[in-house]
Amino acid sequence: MNFELFIAKRIHFSKKGGKMVSRPAVRIAIGGIATGLAVMILAVAIVIGFKQEVRNKLIGFGSHIQISASFNNQTYETEPLVADSSLIEKIAAIPQVKHVQQFATQPGIIKTDENFQGIVLKGVDKDFDWDFFQSNLVAGNTFQVVDSVSEKSVIISQKISNLLQLHVGDDFLTYFIIDGKVRVRPFTVQGIYSTGFNEYDKLFIIGDIKHIRRLNNWEENQVGGIEILINDYDDLDNAYRQVFDIAGNRFDEHGSSYVLRTIKQINPQIFGWLDLLDINVVIILGLMTLVAGFTMISGLLILILERTNMIGILKALGADNWSIRKIFLYHSYFLVGKGMIIGNLIGLLICYVQNRFGIIHLDPNTYYVDTVPIYLTIPSILIINAGTLIASILMLTGPSYIITKISPAKSIKFE
Repeated sequence: MNFELFIAKRIHFSKKGGKMVSRPAVRIAIGGIATGLAVMILAVAIVIGFKQEVRNKLIGFGSHIQISASFNNQTYETEPLVADSSLIEKIAAIPQVKHVQQFATQPGIIKTDENFQGIVLKGVDKDFDWDFFQSNLVAGNTFQVVDSVSEKSVIISQKISNLLQLHVGDDFLTYFIIDGKVRVRPFTVQGIYSTGFNEYDKLFIIGDIKHIRRLNNWEENQVGGIEILINDYDDLDNAYRQVFDIAGNRFDEHGSSYVLRTIKQINPQIFGWLDLLDINVVIILGLMTLVAGFTMISGLLILILERTNMIGILKALGADNWSIRKIFLYHSYFLVGKGMIIGNLIGLLICYVQNRFGIIHLDPNTYYVDTVPIYLTIPSILIINAGTLIASILMLTGPSYIITKISPAKSIKFE
């Protein structure tokens, strides 16, 4: 029989609940562990969710990897590039690649009777993956690109819809400046999307790529670029290297070079900002661990002082210092476990409520999302709990050393 564990259980599960001194200390210690763990779970869930949400929106608008003819896309006036079918087939055959599609962009101005708005027409072909915009549609539907005629239908954002009072089925004119001349194209609103990413929502409308080809007098096989979607964002660097081996340092039949960029290279400021959030999480986890640990240490010291008489008796009966330390460490681990259970319940409940109902809102102009996003996996929960438990064990082992300084002769008289 493990007598240290037996005594620890008797102390912890005693119905007397300890003396008046230890009761509030134990409750504070449990509360410290619970609060710290709940905050850690929330911090990790929010940061992971936030990074994933922003990253997915950037990828939805720009894919994981882009091949274009120029590094400069600030004006969205893309240079023509021949979409080599054999090249696309080789890229699509890469195991990490999910989808390959062609696109082109052209800046313009939507003019209505009462207002106007600068936009970027993103032209897509029949191979376009609509999953991202389909999941963010708030009205209408997407459209189908066909080979024979130019599709007049476009989808616009809810932001543009509100600014220009355009609704599904409405017609409008868009003005483009090509070689110093104004060209006009009529479009019909087929659908309205809203991603909450206002920086892009107020900018992009999605239409048929044939409009951009005809505006710029491009050939039928010329595009503004090629977008590559991969299965897992974590494989981005590996997928980029494989795509570069196929398309890097190559030129099309007109002498335009294939320039490859990842979504991180296209939006370095945003991804740099997202990477800084990891530092915030580390700081929060460290502070919460210290707060919970020191609270638990205080509780352990009070428990030891409260039972000084018992420690003296155990020493007089022949128990060594390590055995007595193990009794109080076991007792502390029971308290840590109780605090962790409460902390998990609180943290996971808040995560569920926020994920289900979106109670806490954010300014999308600043944070690119309209509610606090939550994303939490079972492995991350297990890692947080394991880290908390290990940190607690390590932090409690040292203070328990005070037991070795207690004299049996004096402690038996201690009240």
